Amino acid sequence: MVSMTLAIPIELKKEMELYPEINWSVVARTAIQRKIKILQEMDKLLSKSELTEEDTIRIGRQINKKVAKKYREEG
Repeated sequence: MVSMTLAIPIELKKEMELYPEINWSVVARTAIQRKIKILQEMDKLLSKSELTEEDTIRIGRQINKKVAKKYREEG
């Protein structure tokens, strides 16, 4: 296994110190593994997509506008 150095804000470090029983290396490793799995699933889905990058940007912007409108209406 290789080692990796991780920079975190001092405030987060102080909060982590409140739980010395937690193996934070395991927490970080698990989070990285989950993220990798999500990215691999996305790659798998996208490999079959016929949308262009421009299409996805346009659709994303449309979704963002509708979500923003919904939250503005809800208050």
